[in-house]
Amino acid sequence: MKQVEVSILGQVYMLGCPEGGETLLSSAVHAVDREMTGIREAGKVKARERIAVLAALNLAYQLAERGQAAVVAPPAAAARNGAAVGSDEAALDALIRRLDNALGDDGRLL
Repeated sequence: MKQVEVSILGQVYMLGCPEGGETLLSSAVHAVDREMTGIREAGKVKARERIAVLAALNLAYQLAERGQAAVVAPPAAAARNGAAVGSDEAALDALIRRLDNALGDDGRLL
């Protein structure tokens, strides 16, 4: 595994990257940096840790919306377990509402 130096929100990180994964890692770093920069520039959140959490949640939500990531379980596993796939969306919406309430004046997630 090779080490790759990246910059996110002006801070440099050394990340491990599997051979051939540089392009995918670069795309991920760009997405995280773009999301964190957008949150910081909105001016409502100042703490780097909160910016990182909000960015991670926004990106995870976007992936879940596109169906590229299972929030609770893949649809096939959910069906095997008797769980309704639609309940995943309701659970995610409820989680976002709880996080919005907890964050208060720091701003909304979405």
